[in-house]
Amino acid sequence: MRKLCLKKNEDRRLRAGHLWVFANEVDVKQSPLTDFAPGESATLCDWRGAPLGSVCVNPASLICARLHSRKPDVELDEALLAQRLESALALRQRLYPGPWYRLCHGEGDFLPGLVIDRYGDHLTVQVTTAGMEQRREALTAALHTLLHPTSILWANDLAARGLENLSREQQSEGQLPERLEVPENGCRFFAPCATGQKTGWFYDQRPNRAELARYAKDADVLDIFSYVGGFGVTAAAAGARSVTFVDASAQALAFAEENARANAPGCEAQTLCGDAFDLLRQMRDEGRRFQAISLDPPAFIKRRKDAALGLAAYKQANDLAVQLLTPGGILATSSCSHHLETQSLRACLTQAAAKRKLHARILFAGGQGPDHPIHAAMPETAYLKCFIAQVGA
Repeated sequence: MRKLCLKKNEDRRLRAGHLWVFANEVDVKQSPLTDFAPGESATLCDWRGAPLGSVCVNPASLICARLHSRKPDVELDEALLAQRLESALALRQRLYPGPWYRLCHGEGDFLPGLVIDRYGDHLTVQVTTAGMEQRREALTAALHTLLHPTSILWANDLAARGLENLSREQQSEGQLPERLEVPENGCRFFAPCATGQKTGWFYDQRPNRAELARYAKDADVLDIFSYVGGFGVTAAAAGARSVTFVDASAQALAFAEENARANAPGCEAQTLCGDAFDLLRQMRDEGRRFQAISLDPPAFIKRRKDAALGLAAYKQANDLAVQLLTPGGILATSSCSHHLETQSLRACLTQAAAKRKLHARILFAGGQGPDHPIHAAMPETAYLKCFIAQVGA
């Protein structure tokens, strides 16, 4: 196995546990990046030649190498993939009673570039690095040996693959289910399989949906950016009087309405399709108010250079949500942008309340569920933030 050598003093972050190597950290005189094939394994060394571990290299990417072992000369082969997946599976089986969870969360499970969501006998997989792409055959074999899935969707139409110079396309094996069935928090949800958002369902918000539901009894609930109704339906099943779902996708709203009927037939459900900001302003101007609101937008900050515009969007969304609350109402505000600091989301909430001469009391601060483990040395893997607050005079 060839060596990838770092410049002097570029090993500190990696020795502290981080898994990424950036192209400007490599000593290209000792080990030219262009000599490596995309996905090739190498032993990572510091400037003196001392080994730091084993990586998969991609000379076409800004993140040009990712550690998969702290030992030298370790290939990311089927045996290591199976070992890591077995460890990931054992953790999920301790956490959840049935096979509905994120099985693998990239660096959080020491498998950079790999995300797997499990829906019973079906798996939805995302591969975002050349190293993992080159090992698709070994990965498939490991998954079949470990889980015996009846179908796999390779949901690889991802912008992140472009950063690794990989093609963007969906592929599948086996007979894909027309839709996913997901039991969660005492409810049973349906979501699109091949045509849904991301991997079809957002397991990461599971604990936060359960927390908001504690405040839902007899409440009129607004679920903004609802997708198929995770927050709103959980609230409806907990005794909400009514739920209004807001989303830009007619398909998602059709699922949300079906999920509400199935889990809370006595709850009045309404869907509003269109631009969320326009619909929120319209409801505000109509004088509509809600006792509980979930605000769970898509990532407004996908890249660091989008931070200013994205932060403005989060501020605007929180301001509109606060205006739609009844006095003493409950707001759950979330962000899945890892470029948005936790304190910045909190500031969006507090500033929206202060602008209306209101106080916000934070009742709960949450993040991604434990099936989305955070790598302790990589703040980048802690992306989801959720605050639940009571807002009133």
